[in-house]
Amino acid sequence: MSEQRYQQRQQRQKEKVDARVAAAQDERGILIVFTGNGKGKTTAAFGTATRAVGHGKKVGAIQFIKGQWPNGERNLLEPLGVEFQVMATGFTWDTQNRETDTAACLEVWQHAQRMLADSSLDMVILDEITYMVAYDYLPLEEVLTALAQRPHSQTVIITGRGCHRDILEVADTVSELRPVKHAFEAGVKAQIGIDY
Repeated sequence: MSEQRYQQRQQRQKEKVDARVAAAQDERGILIVFTGNGKGKTTAAFGTATRAVGHGKKVGAIQFIKGQWPNGERNLLEPLGVEFQVMATGFTWDTQNRETDTAACLEVWQHAQRMLADSSLDMVILDEITYMVAYDYLPLEEVLTALAQRPHSQTVIITGRGCHRDILEVADTVSELRPVKHAFEAGVKAQIGIDY
């Protein structure tokens, strides 16, 4: 390709991008969903939170199934002012007690509702909330109502497999992570600092 043709192609591309940027004038918080069976949903959410904190934004995080095991994201972000509320029971498949898991979910959900009503928070992460809805620990309608009534400028990030279609419908941005290959399938143990 000649240099002139390359420049013409790049100029056309620039004009398309510039037109799309000029057309995007709405300023508001958005609802982002990271879902799918692939690795990286929580990592994507906390990468976005790290970016927000780096720009002086205020962030809150709710983690529904992480329990009390070591948490690198929390170790980094909590000292920078990010409030974390973590469901104490951890993985629901470990506890195998629906009543206890539901109570723990509803307890941490109270913090989520508080954060979703707090106009001083620029971003709220609802990590692994999709499981809480899927397992009927948390009523879908309550989640949808809290999302709809949040402050206009607040961005919310939802993570977890099998996100309910009604949440996907109201989301502004949805990314589905698809597994191609995972070290765990080859017998590699989850590693601190890499997997958690």
